[in-house]
Amino acid sequence: MTAAVIVTYNSSGEIGACLESVASVQEVVETVVIDNASADGTADVARSHPFPGLSVVQNTDNKGFAGGVNQGVCQTGANSRYLLILNPDTRILSRSLKAMENLCEEHGLACGLLVDDQENPQEGFWARRLPTPISLAFEVLGVNRLWPQNRINRQFRCLDLDPAQPAFVEQPPGACLMVRRDVWELLAGMDERFYPVWFEDADFCRRAYDAGFRIAYCPVVKVQHRGGHSVLQLEDSLRNRLWYGSLLRYSAKHFTAFTFRVMCVVVMAGAALRAIAIPGTPRMYGKVIRMAAASLWKGNVALMRQPAGAPR
Repeated sequence: MTAAVIVTYNSSGEIGACLESVASVQEVVETVVIDNASADGTADVARSHPFPGLSVVQNTDNKGFAGGVNQGVCQTGANSRYLLILNPDTRILSRSLKAMENLCEEHGLACGLLVDDQENPQEGFWARRLPTPISLAFEVLGVNRLWPQNRINRQFRCLDLDPAQPAFVEQPPGACLMVRRDVWELLAGMDERFYPVWFEDADFCRRAYDAGFRIAYCPVVKVQHRGGHSVLQLEDSLRNRLWYGSLLRYSAKHFTAFTFRVMCVVVMAGAALRAIAIPGTPRMYGKVIRMAAASLWKGNVALMRQPAGAPR
């Protein structure tokens, strides 16, 4: 049996279709929606699509994606052996998750195929390999944008894999991820320090991989995914600082102290290049440079303050 956990933030235009698709899947016996203090009536929209096993929790403050998922899992019943994390802008196109459950039982984690509105695989997003210093450096310095077919980017975005074939993948996005409950409990859920979003799914997959589990990719389960509807609501400058801040937090947690400091320098260089190349952005990227410089000086991004204006 599977319990679905969906975290929403101003998702009134998305959550209805998502819930309707979940309700049609026979293996999902309960669904928990955690609304992170939306201002658009998302919780009310979710409640207007009732079906057996659905519960909606409306938070008075934004706990972030990781915090919302952890809260949602705590709301599920212990009889649900599998936990399915979904974004509100997804729709499950398959009527059964049995194949994914079987893989999850054997390996600890599983994921399906994310597709766009035309049901084409979301190339470069449906699965990725775990971030490495070089793959993050190529991303930050703009190498992947200027030369997307470079070997590092192709490996990182799994462009060398056939999305039609089953495989083991390192980092499926948190938009659709199934975890066996005992694995979730062993890993103590998601790290809420990745606030409000970004890299919490990569961190979780990294810890699962380090603990000896594998993530089985199940292409027969298709999930339509829009992508980015919540984060695009953030102001550009804040969104940039949050993304770079989460990148540095991941680096501080999973790379050596020396490599973390190198990543701080890389972020400063990449932000400076963007400030020069993109008109009207010097002030925005200047904030990123100051954040990375402070992290370099302190040696730990965790000491940084939460950016003003971040949703709570």
